[in-house]
Amino acid sequence: MYRKLRLLPVILCLLAPTIWGWGQTKTQKTKTSGKKELLYVGTFSVRGSAGLYVYNFNRAKRTLTLVQTAPTPESPSFVGIHPTGKFLYSVNRGRAKDSDLEGSVSAFAIDAKTGRLSDLNNRSSFGADPCHISFDKTGQYAFVSNYGEGNLVVLPLFEDGLVGNPSDSKKYIASSVNPARQESSHIHSALISPDNRILYAADLGADKVYSYNFNLNTGKLEPSQQKEAAVIPGSGPRHFTFHPNGNFLYLSEEMTSSVCAFKIDKKTGALTVLQDSVLSLPASFTGKNSSADIHITPNGKFLYMSNRGFNGISIFTVAATGKIKLVGQQPTGGQTPRNFMIDPRGEYLFAANQDTDTIVLFRINAKTGLLTQVGKPVKVPSPVCLKMLTH
Repeated sequence: MYRKLRLLPVILCLLAPTIWGWGQTKTQKTKTSGKKELLYVGTFSVRGSAGLYVYNFNRAKRTLTLVQTAPTPESPSFVGIHPTGKFLYSVNRGRAKDSDLEGSVSAFAIDAKTGRLSDLNNRSSFGADPCHISFDKTGQYAFVSNYGEGNLVVLPLFEDGLVGNPSDSKKYIASSVNPARQESSHIHSALISPDNRILYAADLGADKVYSYNFNLNTGKLEPSQQKEAAVIPGSGPRHFTFHPNGNFLYLSEEMTSSVCAFKIDKKTGALTVLQDSVLSLPASFTGKNSSADIHITPNGKFLYMSNRGFNGISIFTVAATGKIKLVGQQPTGGQTPRNFMIDPRGEYLFAANQDTDTIVLFRINAKTGLLTQVGKPVKVPSPVCLKMLTH
């Protein structure tokens, strides 16, 4: 029923007026030479947000050009770009239709010439408070994490981008030591392994990372050799990222503002703790904080994690052994950096300040990993997710 979707390279040629930009204050045209880089922004539905925002990124000028705003159900809080680059999906706190009891998933087609989005369909997320979406490497399935429901849902994707009915789902009933945040399971993210065999899912409420063998033929989650890996109680697993070599996994621990580093068994997918709870904040910080997003540079040399409360990006170096070392922090120039993104070349880091309505650009020092702000912040109402597509 579902066939593998093949990658379709597309070169975009886009001219558009700049209304917001770093170091740019008047209308001007972008160059048409080279590949185009499009930034897609998910938001919370507050302070006049229009839903999803689409920008063209001019790397040479370090500017963003607004291409489009696209409406969705309430609060498209996380977005994902299909492996083919042809579709974009958002998970929304709002329902797809009035009869639904949960959140929703919206599917959009991406125009190959302009990067603009056109609506395909809206489906239930089959769980309350969806907060993350990702895909298997072939693009035949999407994995949706429903925080409030404490469940993980596998959704088939048709070749035209439409979302089908679930092929599988897992409901979790667990808890941990913090009664305010860990009274029940809260699935916060799920990612497939680089070889497309193992699906990992982070449960903030249970202090566990679950793993499954993923059956590409059926879309089912099957038992793996290691069913789960536990972290220090009360740490709160949130998001994670894989080292480019596929040997290591780095987990952001929201409630302890720390990172847990795992070594991955390439044969079984089993996780072994390499470093427990590496702290991300300066010793002098005494305020309240919760960690959020985590990403590694394409060359695997530097790891970054966002911190809300401290309102900055923590910077780690990554050794050949996979171990990490905290080397500094960079304020994001705003409040509540829920999400951030490293561009595919590893040259820039984009930080989304949720509560001060800005996206701020930082240059990554190739030798040290330290960050330097460049240009002026871009105004976007409550930005909470950033994804980039290169054509």
